[in-house]
Amino acid sequence: MASGQPTLPHARKTFYLSPMSTPFEIYLVATPGLEAPLCDEARAAGFDARVTDGGVAFMGSWPDVWRANLALRGATRVLARVASFRAMHLAQLDKRARKVEWASLLRPDVTVTVEASCKRSRIYHAGAASQRVAKAISEELGAPVAEDAALRVMVRIEDDLVTISLDTTGESLHKRGFKEGVAKAPMRETMAAMFLRQCGYDGTQTVLDPMCGSGTFVIEAAEIALGLKPGRSRAFAFEHLPSFNRKAWDAMRAPAPLRETTLRFYGSDRDPGAIRMARENAERAGVSHVMQFEQQSIETLSPPNGPAGLIIINPPYGTRIGNKAPLLGLYRTMGSVIRAKFAGWHVGIVTTDKDLAKATGLGLELVEPTVLHGGLRVGLWRRKQP
Repeated sequence: MASGQPTLPHARKTFYLSPMSTPFEIYLVATPGLEAPLCDEARAAGFDARVTDGGVAFMGSWPDVWRANLALRGATRVLARVASFRAMHLAQLDKRARKVEWASLLRPDVTVTVEASCKRSRIYHAGAASQRVAKAISEELGAPVAEDAALRVMVRIEDDLVTISLDTTGESLHKRGFKEGVAKAPMRETMAAMFLRQCGYDGTQTVLDPMCGSGTFVIEAAEIALGLKPGRSRAFAFEHLPSFNRKAWDAMRAPAPLRETTLRFYGSDRDPGAIRMARENAERAGVSHVMQFEQQSIETLSPPNGPAGLIIINPPYGTRIGNKAPLLGLYRTMGSVIRAKFAGWHVGIVTTDKDLAKATGLGLELVEPTVLHGGLRVGLWRRKQP
């Protein structure tokens, strides 16, 4: 463990979160490959975060759980680590699971589901492990247990160490609550936000997406510029926990005045249906007043008035289309238009194939590591301002 980092509770042999215990470990699930920018975002938000296995962790309290869900754009979900202990067999798991202070963590009137995973442990049957913990919750607390419950208790057993977490999020955080229309192979908002961050976007630059689909990149960029919280329009699982304080939560998520900006955000696409969806999504998100969407092809693209900004594109790629030859032509055209008309602009292109990235002639460099998206391994290829 790095010097200066807090000792995380789950690293101890036995840890049970008591009703007033603070701080405890809060774990942010990251899109694999985007842990580093998520950690940067969490630190910028004031959390003492560090990259850890599969995500980002920091010490905090229940209000920090609420704020992480509300304000972080790159996290997939937020877990509260509530207990950790060793168990070598199912009877031991059962006994120690009953020592968890479930009454301080869950409500007896809220249905829960229990999910388990086992790795390199003497307890190897995940189904049996989840049943034992579910039985402990049911008998010790009286809470109903059902597979389709919205509130999840997550049990991870690795090297015989049991870590019990509460999924405080519910539906994945990429579901902001306003995007009803989606185009083919849509970019998840969480990924889009982290790719924007990796391109150096901080809310002070114009952003243009000439293949905008349902508008994810430019809507995320506009929200950042206006100071809008990504979780402002949705519900969360933590609202059903006994630690939840409605008055404090309402104060935390109370709308702040929109940040003033003279920036405009531009999306275009040759598909009129995509443009219609993007406009509707921007309207629901409350950012339509700073957006401009237009149906046009990449060949007719021109820079808007004003200073150079960021062009970010999620174009068609490889496996999704099949034959690479037409794609090479598309990427060459895309590159020639950008070279001819967008001098001084930052460029970020998301694609699966280095040959496609090279075909742009933009001298793009891959930001490592790559990211799994829609079953494909994609990467952000970036050109910084010359």
